[in-house]
Amino acid sequence: MNISERQLKSWEKQNLVPVSESYGFRELGALRSLARLCTNRVATTKIKRALSALGAKFRHIEDPLTQLKLFVEGKRIRVEVDGKAMEAESGQLVLDFDQVELLSRLLEFRVKEKPNAEHDKRMEAERWFQRGLELEQSGAPADQIIDAYRKAVELDPLSAGALVNLGTLHFNAHSFKEAEKFYLKAIEADPEYALAHFDLANLYDERGNRAKALEHYQAALRLAPNYADAHYNVALLYQGSDQAMKAVHHWKTYLKLDPSSHWANIARRELAKLRPKILPG
Repeated sequence: MNISERQLKSWEKQNLVPVSESYGFRELGALRSLARLCTNRVATTKIKRALSALGAKFRHIEDPLTQLKLFVEGKRIRVEVDGKAMEAESGQLVLDFDQVELLSRLLEFRVKEKPNAEHDKRMEAERWFQRGLELEQSGAPADQIIDAYRKAVELDPLSAGALVNLGTLHFNAHSFKEAEKFYLKAIEADPEYALAHFDLANLYDERGNRAKALEHYQAALRLAPNYADAHYNVALLYQGSDQAMKAVHHWKTYLKLDPSSHWANIARRELAKLRPKILPG
């Protein structure tokens, strides 16, 4: 493992690893994981989003970098959980299409055992969800992507990842009522899915419903306290409603989580605007 001092300092500044004079076995494991991700040209902002999502999904895990096995496939960060691959950000299982097909064929021959129809449907739903992700990555037409996610939801109405992605596709097409419907269904399927609350908050913010936007941004933060983008957007909402102290709190929290990006520069600028409002005299 060859990590320069400059790289290490950068990771420390971005709160990817804690500042330390020495590193034990666990900490070295985290550094190796980060080095491997960066070698695959994964942006640090993407790594932070993945770690935030994993922290929200697995609350019993203090440090995903040291306690989970992270790896990269294509442009996506994935994590190994109980021998299975999972999308780090969405929390959806990643199934190998060939393995699913083989398993489906084997099930046909297990005539002596009672078939598990629900299990089969969930597996098929995962196949369609993964198909949707692949179509998005390849830049396929939106109707093909939507069709894949819809099939996933038809097979498994609790497929929160597919529901959120359907919401986002409709949001990007400015079909806000449809987007809202899918985001709400995703939250109903998984009330602790921080990304679903965040995306729904973005929709309400776009439509000028600040109260609803704040409600769901705060829900996302309750589920994932280190959700940097949620802190950023909440800071903007409070600043826009002249609640300077609350805005300052969220700007400062955001900058602790993301101190070096382009958005951090904007956050510092907005924070500077608020200082005269909170300083005495």
